[in-house]
Amino acid sequence: MDSRLKKCIDEKKIVQIPLQPDLVKKEMDGAAFDLKTAEESFSEGNHKWATVQAYYSMFHTAKALVLSRGYREKSHMCLSIALKSLLVDEGLLEQSHFEHFRDCMELREDADYGLIYSEHSAETVIGWAKEFLEAAGRIIQK
Repeated sequence: MDSRLKKCIDEKKIVQIPLQPDLVKKEMDGAAFDLKTAEESFSEGNHKWATVQAYYSMFHTAKALVLSRGYREKSHMCLSIALKSLLVDEGLLEQSHFEHFRDCMELREDADYGLIYSEHSAETVIGWAKEFLEAAGRIIQK
């Protein structure tokens, strides 16, 4: 087990739980909803909010994937660590999706806290969120 994941588990920021398909579905539905609202915000020219919503689509997608492996997160950073360890390192998810999730996390923080965002970055993260959601759907259905 990845030492960073072990630390998250030891600190109870990632906890092992029984598989809960209803909870996985709820997170996937939340991810789809946030993606839809990000696309709507983008079409209205609200690039800051579109960036934030696209991140939360990716967050709920990552949460669904980690839940599907029998773990629940209690920290955004530990969710990222669990995603890499439980899915990327196991060959279930492409590295690029992890990198996009991590990059989107930074773009969301820039938009939220630094008021730094652009039309281009919002469009990019919406595309990443859509690809991530589609990939997660294929993984979860297996």
